[in-house]
Amino acid sequence: MKRTLVVGEVIEVAIEKVAHGGHFIARYEGCVIFVRHAIPGEKCRIQITSVGRSFNRADVVEVLEASNHRVDAPCEYSNRDGCGGCDFQHITIEQQRSLKAEVIVEQFARIAKMEIAVDVESVGTELGWRSRITATSDKNGKLGFIGSRSHTVVPVKNCLIAAKGIGFSELATRTWKADMRVEIATSNSDERSISLRPNHGESKSRLSEGPGLLHEKVLERVLEVSNNSFWQSHTKAPNLLSEVVRDFASVKKADHVLDLYGGVGLFTAALIDNLGPEGRIDLIEGSKSATADAARNFLANSNVKVVTGDVATHLPRIDAADVVVLDPPREGAGKVVVNEIARAKPRTIVYVACDPAALARDTGYFLEHGFSLVKLRAFDLFPMTHHIECVALFEPAKVS
Repeated sequence: MKRTLVVGEVIEVAIEKVAHGGHFIARYEGCVIFVRHAIPGEKCRIQITSVGRSFNRADVVEVLEASNHRVDAPCEYSNRDGCGGCDFQHITIEQQRSLKAEVIVEQFARIAKMEIAVDVESVGTELGWRSRITATSDKNGKLGFIGSRSHTVVPVKNCLIAAKGIGFSELATRTWKADMRVEIATSNSDERSISLRPNHGESKSRLSEGPGLLHEKVLERVLEVSNNSFWQSHTKAPNLLSEVVRDFASVKKADHVLDLYGGVGLFTAALIDNLGPEGRIDLIEGSKSATADAARNFLANSNVKVVTGDVATHLPRIDAADVVVLDPPREGAGKVVVNEIARAKPRTIVYVACDPAALARDTGYFLEHGFSLVKLRAFDLFPMTHHIECVALFEPAKVS
């Protein structure tokens, strides 16, 4: 009979495997528990933090039998009462990547009904990589981050995954206006901007310090990125992903390319020079800030059309395309967008994904439309956290 757990209860469990979302699965008297800060194979004493019909949540309070992959977290705030950001700091970096690969394989098996093999590739150092940070000031004006599954701001003196250009330790000594989101960005041109907005409500961020436009050098171009536009957070991600997308896309002269959820034009910049004057790119993006940046970035390229609006709304207006590149938000593209991409009959689809579950779901949709998953690469662009970046290549299935 299934046991009813109680918030605050402390029990001993064996940790079974990693789950999507950075938790680890344990079972206790018929109950499924998602546990933070554990490692598969460990025996832990855990405290229940929330209960539900299908699963419960808990934190590790004591490790009774430790995994060989357990290490001391380098950051003093990486614990059950800490900032809630880096959920894998207690695991060796090699094992972090192995666990992430397990998550990808499991999601494809469960959702896309596919057996795949993938390695999560190292991209460099596991600290000092993050070029975009969103912090929060508490009621006393101290800078910090929101604790896990709470509304409490945990003040911090430094953030070890922040890039050097963020200058977090200096910012933490300042007194900020209370209850504000503090968005800090640094570019590879040694610029830094800080934008503020109230922690509640829908107001947009307002520039507080630094330039309104950052300049990012990527491959052969310099792109302008405003403070309200999305940009890849890992310092090495823009160049790495641009190279992989260029390789997977294999564009030809005179191709018609769709750059969906194209942002400020990162992937358009990677492909445009290989198309020649006869080729063209339609960049579609919902953010007005990003498309304004993209319009400036490609002012000299008459064969780049920048469209502001919903991808699902604009795709039906396009009859055909040779190559489609898409980098959707975390929830993925979805069935409607996949249907429209398939209708355009591209010879190549390159899908950049930050959520393996959404990618697996959309892969299933592409399979239904007669496309095959030809290549899949995964990159550790969010070390010390459970997040993963994947790039998938789809092509029409070959009929024997």
